[in-house]
Formats: sequence, C-alpha cells, structure tokens
Amino acid sequence: MRHLYFDCQYGISGDMTLAALIDLGADLQYIKKGLQSLPVDPFTMEVKPIEKKGISAKLLELQLNDLSHGETHEHSSHSHQEHHSHPHTHRKASRILEMIQKSELPERVKERSIGIFEEIAEAEGKIHGIDPKDVHFHEVGAMDSIIDVIGVCLALESLGVDKVTAAPVPTGYGKEKMAHGLYPIPAPATAEILRDIPIADFQAEGELTTPTGAAFLKVLSEEYGYLPPLTIEKIGYGAGQKDFHHPNVLRAILLQDRNSNNEKSIMVLECQVDDMTGEALGYIMNEMLERGVLDVYYTPVTMKKSRPGCLITVLAKPEDTVKLENFLLTETSTFGVRKTEWRRKILSRRFCKVTTPYGVITVKLGYQESRLIKALPEFEDVKRAAQRYQVQLMEVYTVAQQAATEQFQ
Repeated sequence: MRHLYFDCQYGISGDMTLAALIDLGADLQYIKKGLQSLPVDPFTMEVKPIEKKGISAKLLELQLNDLSHGETHEHSSHSHQEHHSHPHTHRKASRILEMIQKSELPERVKERSIGIFEEIAEAEGKIHGIDPKDVHFHEVGAMDSIIDVIGVCLALESLGVDKVTAAPVPTGYGKEKMAHGLYPIPAPATAEILRDIPIADFQAEGELTTPTGAAFLKVLSEEYGYLPPLTIEKIGYGAGQKDFHHPNVLRAILLQDRNSNNEKSIMVLECQVDDMTGEALGYIMNEMLERGVLDVYYTPVTMKKSRPGCLITVLAKPEDTVKLENFLLTETSTFGVRKTEWRRKILSRRFCKVTTPYGVITVKLGYQESRLIKALPEFEDVKRAAQRYQVQLMEVYTVAQQAATEQFQ
C-alpha cells in the first residue's frame, strides 16, 4: 500500500500541496492533461526549484488567460493568500461539482475532488447562512484554485496513493484581507473546516493554513499524528510564496506499508427485477455511477414463472451502503435489497507516461508491494495513436506496455 504523509508543521495550502506532490514524483504532464480535459480557461503550469531557509523545494508557477478581458494573469505560487483578491469570475459550488461529475477524470479523482469542494462549500454556506449548493466560491472558486484542488487529486492518482495521513497543523495568527474585508486568522472557513482536526502548537504571524489546505486534510487524511513507523520511499517539498522566519514549505512523505496486503472491505448489494425497461435500467446504472459506486453491473436471470429478469449487483464502500440501498428501493421496482460484506485485495496503482514511436502514451501501473504486476496502456491514448499513425491498435498497445514494463519494473 502506498501511504502519503503530509508533514504540515508549517501549514498547508493548495499550491504548496500540488508543488510538493510534483516534487515527490507525480507526473506533471499527466496532471496537466487531466486538467486540460475540463471546460476551464487556458493555462500554463510549471514548477521551478527554490530555496526556503536552506531547504530546496518546488514552487508552483501558474499562468492563466483571462478570456473575458483578453489578459494574462501570472501567479507565482499564489500560496497562503489563497486567491483572496483574485479577479476571476466567481463560480457557484453546484456548477463546479457538476463539471467534475460530468468529466472523464478517473473515478477516484472525481470522488476526492468532489469531497474537497463539498467540504469548503459547507463551511462557506454555514458562515454566510446559505445552502452549500448556492455558495459562490470567491477564493477557492477562482480558476487557479480549481486547478489546485483537481491537480492535487490527479497527482495523488499519478503516485498511486491509497492512504493519506497528516501531522497536526498550525493556523498562524493575526489578520488577513480577504474577499469580504479584514478577517482574523484562521479565516472563518478555515476554522470551520479544521473542526475535529488537531491543531499544532506553532505560532507565526500570517495565514499558515488556507481553506483549501484545511479541506485537503479533512477529506483526504484518515488519521492525524506523528510520522508512522513505515518505510520512507521518497520525500517532496512544496514552497509557498511568502517568506517567514521558518521555512515556508510543506513536506510530503511517501511511505511503503510492506506489511499491508491491500485488503479492504466492500459491500455487495443485489436485487432482481423483471418488470423494468431497458431505458429505465440504463438510467439506474448512470445514477449509481454518479453516486460513486465502485462498480455496478447487470446479469440476465430466470425468475419465477419462467420470466426473464435482471440481477442488479452493486459494489460499494461500506459508508455508502445506506444511501445506495435507499436508492435501489425507491428508484427500482424491487421490494428488497440483499447485502453482504466481502473482502477484496487490490493492487496499488499509479499512472505514468511513456514515449513510444507512436507518441506519448499514458499507462496505468499496478504494484504488489514494490513489485510491478501489471502495465495497462490507456485505451483512448492507444486508439488516437493507432489512428494517427495508421497502425494496428494492438501494435501500439504492446509497444507502450513493453516500454512501461522496462522503465518501471
């Protein structure tokens, strides 16, 4: 199991997190390709080396093209100010969530990104006294922050991170100018999100932890505490733009839990129907997928009175069981849902890009502990390359698979 530890003793923000993960080895091209598949404004994104109080780190450099004004805005590691005076159009929470849900991003990237934005929307909604869906994201809804959130989730996928834990986090103190005026530190949204998260006893004037950084900890991290006693695989440092008396960096540590067998519990929900149309069953499957099921499939069965029927099988995370049961009971014609708990063993996964005679191909890698078990080229990349070079699909697939196996074995 690949285990990521956020050593956020000096705070955490969106751009620092993304820079730290890229320094850790996340594929920048994979991240940019995923972001560019979304309906967002044109942008360029790079990282550059920088030194913060003697520590070598990576600084995120993001350049956005403001299409509404024909201008280009450059953000050199927008850091802890978290876009508080950003000029871009505000975006409604529901529109951001819809954009992610309708995208072709990997399911785990969608799930993590949606969770982070929902967490921030709930905090903002509570503070302003409005429905979270109606929240207009002032700071975190700006283009650059959307890139931070989804970019971090793509980076986690690139690294094949299965579990995230974190150190207690400091907030800083003082006051900071934000969209609605001068606010105390931690910002109201940050303080709301940090409920139930241990705060570190480290005092420095200025905003150390932003709403986005707090949401990363709240949604992604399973535990908070000291560095766990596991094997350190690699360390990355992400820098913020501001300079303090301390190193303004976030340290991300990739750990290998060699004692883990990557076994997890899942719930299997089943019901049979014999009186629903194909159109209705198609609707049910799409709705299930949008609710974040691990998988859903149909099996033809013969029911009472020799009627042809359909067995609906849903694989889900244990915490989603109740809402999925209710959905099946209310949206299908069944009068009952069966459920059982299963154990499944999974491979740790990460994504890489390999260069082939047919261009750059994205490949999904599957590891058991540190041993490469599978290398599966992404079908859409293979298809485009085969069409472009007028060669057989399996020729491109095989070449990309061999290149990935040789490079990452």
